[in-house]
Parts: sequence; C-alpha cells; structure tokens
Amino acid sequence: MNVKVKTARLSIMSNTLLIIMKIVVGIISGSVSIISEAIHSSMDLVAAIIAFFSVKVSDTPPDTRHPYGHGKVENISGVIEAILIFAAAIWIIYEAVKKLTGEEIVLESIWIGSVVMLISALVNIIVSRKLYKVARETKSVALEADALHLKTDVYTSVGVAVGLGLILITGIKWFDPVVAILVALMILKESHNLLKRAFTPLLDTAWEDDEIEDLERKLNIMNVNYHDLRTRIAGNYRFIDIHVEIPENESVGNAHHYCDMIEEELIKNYENLSVTIHVEPS
Repeated sequence: MNVKVKTARLSIMSNTLLIIMKIVVGIISGSVSIISEAIHSSMDLVAAIIAFFSVKVSDTPPDTRHPYGHGKVENISGVIEAILIFAAAIWIIYEAVKKLTGEEIVLESIWIGSVVMLISALVNIIVSRKLYKVARETKSVALEADALHLKTDVYTSVGVAVGLGLILITGIKWFDPVVAILVALMILKESHNLLKRAFTPLLDTAWEDDEIEDLERKLNIMNVNYHDLRTRIAGNYRFIDIHVEIPENESVGNAHHYCDMIEEELIKNYENLSVTIHVEPS
C-alpha cells in the first residue's frame, strides 16, 4: 500500500472518531453548532473515502481505454467533495436560522461540548499537516482537498468552542446558532475554492506560470531549440508537448537519441511526467 493510500486511510479513521464524539455530545447538549460540526465532519468523512479510492485509481497504470492514465480521477473527486461541502453548509444555515427565528434554544453540558471541539481541532491539526505533507510530495489533488477540509474544520471547531465559551460566560444562548451560521459561511467559501481548484484541471489547464518559466529555463540550459511548447496537468500527472528543431541533415538515429536525452533530463526534474516531442528540421 503506497503512502497516498495510507494517508487517505488515516483521514478516514480520524474523521470517523470525531463524528461519533460530536454527534453524542451534540445530542446531549442540544447545541446546533456542535451538530453542525458533526455534519461538517461527516462531509469530511465522505471526502476522505472519496479521496481514498481516487488516489488508488489515479495511480493505476495507463491502459488501452485510458492511454493517458487515470490522474483526473482525483480532480473529479475534488469536484464531488466541493458539492457535498456546499450542501452541508446550506443545511447548517437552515437549521441555525430555525433556531434564531422561533425554536427554543435549550443547551446542556456546554463545557463538554467546548472540550470536544478543542480535541477535534487538535486531531485535525495533526492529520491535516500529514495530508498536506504527502499531498505536496506526491502532487495529489485529492489529498490536498482532503487536507483543506480538515484545515477548515480546525477553524470551525475552535469557533464553536469559543461560541460555547461565550454562552457559559454570558448566558446568551443565541451565540450557538450565530456561530453555526459563521461556520457554514466558512464552509461555503471552502467549497467555492475547492471547486475552482479541482474543476479547472479538467479543462487541460497549463502548468502555473512559474513552473513554465522553470521548464523553459531547463530547456535553455540544455540548448534546446524549440517552439509550440504546451503543458497540461491531470491529477498528479504532468504532460509536455514540444516541437524541437534539429539540423535537417541529421540522421534519424541521432535525432532519436537527442530527443531521448531531452526526455530523460526532464523526467529527472519532474515526477509523473510524460513528454511528447515532435522533431522539425531547422
């Protein structure tokens, strides 16, 4: 089992534990903000499960039906996760508004809720850092999306803990649904950012400008005469399509060897890279 799959499994385990804790404490206390956090963690769990399967599929070698690999599965999973997060946020706002506009707010054992929220924040800090580390090392969109969920969960858990603390100090119970709405607004922002990040590569988006500049710098160091350079990203896979100029009297064998040299040098510098070179006479 590779490191991406192991890390995705860790996220599933931590989210399952936190959901159980939050649901139990949310029911005991009657806090809509804790229940909203349980819903948020449930979406995180769904996202973690999607990420787990997507990283397994994305690393599957190319086949006859998918000659360019399965990297975009991670982007598709990111889009699904963003939609789930958006739906959860809308539900949280709906329930919180009901509390503010009519339903009696009954809260008990508030201090237990605060403790659970702080424990949740601590667990998610540890797991999200691990996810971000592996995501950066493996260029995994799915793991990065999962890490983003947990990072947001840290902020919302701390926010709920603060809200419950204010209720303990002031006795003003409407802090609970207000904090729930603020949590939901943060989740909506997260879903928008994630949707944009996950969906864009599905349109064969080019590498970032600084990455293309780095690629051009490496080609210039190798004294490659080229034009029509194109790049794209699919999950954690990268593709380069380039036209290389070679003297017209050069033999086919020498031209092939020269292109192999270029390809090998680029693959040393970029992981999961596929290079397509079109030779043209100079």
